[in-house]
Amino acid sequence: MAGTRYIKIAKKDNDMKKHSRYKSLLFALILTAVMIKGTSCAAGEYDMQGWGINDPYNKLYNVTKYEKLRAWVVGFKIESPMPGMSPATIMIVRAGKRLIDVHICPTWFAKPGDVGVKKGDRVKIKGSRAEIAGKDVFMASKVKKENYFEFKVRLTKNGKPFWIMTPEEVVRERSPENK
Repeated sequence: MAGTRYIKIAKKDNDMKKHSRYKSLLFALILTAVMIKGTSCAAGEYDMQGWGINDPYNKLYNVTKYEKLRAWVVGFKIESPMPGMSPATIMIVRAGKRLIDVHICPTWFAKPGDVGVKKGDRVKIKGSRAEIAGKDVFMASKVKKENYFEFKVRLTKNGKPFWIMTPEEVVRERSPENK
């Protein structure tokens, strides 16, 4: 009888673990869908305003000089990266003693609150360094907070920005299977 009870408890524990995983996956998919709906509507309302694939700004992202950066979030700001461009969501981070502007994406694609990190968070950032108007910046492809949250904005392999993709492509790229 005790052996049967143990098997039932173990089966219940396994069922609960599966349920928890499904809930986490469902939450991630719903969150992605909400973000995509908001961003796809926003992208449809604006032209690229300097954020297009062949615009000078995007050409600064160099996949051959792909880097990883660990830093602390100091804050966010919104400003145009280059003259004539619509504003960008820019995260300011401290890496050692240096403050670095991390260009994430156009603000119409994602605002600072959409990135999922806040002042004081420790983050890992992947992307490419660039120089704009004599200032060194970091152009992000991915911002990751610890091991449980990731905000992707470019493909790692070629630097293609998510804001020029179809909503279906963005959902596929941000799905948990593509981590």
